[in-house]
Parts: sequence; C-alpha cells; structure tokens
Amino acid sequence: MNATERTPADLLRSALAADPGRPLVTFYDDATGERVELSVATFANWVAKTANLLQGDLAAGPGDRVALLLPAHWQTAVWLMACASVGTVADVCGNPAAADVVVSGPDTLEAARSCSGERIAMALRPLGGRFPQPPEGFADYAVEVPGQGDLFAPFAPVEPEEPALIVAGAEYTAAEVVERARRDAPGLDLTGPGSRLLSALPYDTWEGLSAGLYAPLAAGGSVVLCRNLDRLGEEALAKRIESERVTATAR
Repeated sequence: MNATERTPADLLRSALAADPGRPLVTFYDDATGERVELSVATFANWVAKTANLLQGDLAAGPGDRVALLLPAHWQTAVWLMACASVGTVADVCGNPAAADVVVSGPDTLEAARSCSGERIAMALRPLGGRFPQPPEGFADYAVEVPGQGDLFAPFAPVEPEEPALIVAGAEYTAAEVVERARRDAPGLDLTGPGSRLLSALPYDTWEGLSAGLYAPLAAGGSVVLCRNLDRLGEEALAKRIESERVTATAR
C-alpha cells in the first residue's frame, strides 16, 4: 500500500503489479453449488472488459450514476471496480429512475425498467452464463462483455475526491472508499498478504461492501464471498473455512 493509491482502481492496479496469480475473489453460491475462484489477473481482466463496455458501448463517464441492482456476487464486485475504473458513481441498490445506467439481476428487472438510460441484465448463472432469452429492453451482459478489450484506459482521469459510491443512503468519494477500507481491515483481522476473509454479508451496506471486496483488496488479502450461506451446515462451513485457508470471517 502506498500514498499513490487514492482510488479503488489504484488498489487493483497495485495488486496486479504485486502478485497477479494469487486468488482475489473466491465465490460460493450455496443455493446452486457454484464455486468460482478469480485470481487478481482474471478479476482485473473482467474489470477491464466491463469498464470498456461501460465507457464505450454505454457511453458512461465520470459523474454518471450506475444503479447496481445486484446481490453480493463476484460479478457485482467486477461492476463495482469497473465503475471505479471509469469514474462513474456506483449506486448500490439505488433508484434506477435516477440513474444513467442500470445493471440488474434476474429478480429486479421490473424495477430496473424505470431507468430511461442504458439497461444491462445479468443472469448471474454459473460460469457467467447468459439468459436463455435476453429480457426485453435490456442488453445481456454475458453476450456483450466477452468481445470487449482486455485493456482499459479511461477517457478522462478518475479524480479521487469525486463521488464514487452510494450505499445505504451514504455517498463516498473514491478516496474515502480507499481510506475507510484501510481503516476497516485491522478490525476484520485482515493483516496483509495471505489474509483470507470469508464474508457472508450482503452488499447493501458499507460493512458488506468493505468485507466483501474493498478491505481485502486494500489489505493485500483476498475474500471468500458466500451467497446463501445459511443453507450450509456448521460442519460443512468448518470444512470450507479449512479448505479455503480462511483466516477471518464476517457473518
């Protein structure tokens, strides 16, 4: 960590330079049995492609609001970092009618239709699968993102002091996201490289976003992000903690 890291995108670039092959996000969905492990390099590639989609095809730029109607999921983490890379404001569970772009999971499509701007739908299926039939009025993320470029460069500089995130009614600049994540890390027992935090917290609060993405990234650690963890028994959870070399939990 260094003083030049003023935005979440800076944190990801530093992680990529330090150790691109290490795990960054390991995702479980205990309703479907899905497990996905993303190294820093693989995660960064998804972020670059998504940022190119956001900046290029969706014509979003600094200050534009992107409503993310998505659960705690590895693809949501990608979108959060793509927004940070472009300089748009990620409005988590925000009002789509007030957004320039809406990104919706399969359960919030009707609400997302109130967005008069660009609409992206995400099936949230295992392996990033597409919808059997794209929802009317939406572009299917899984169709649009594979052809995007693997390298990303913003058209305009991302300013650390500009708004970057809205969650639970609170707004944070990019610098505040980084600063708060760094402050949170010790309390989450994230002590540096090798730290692995298992988080089952939803993404609709700062605490969930910090534990589920920002604090592990800021600390040089990684996250085991679990959706529907309540379906897993204590014995199975203990085995997961052991097999994933988890060093701390947030539930």
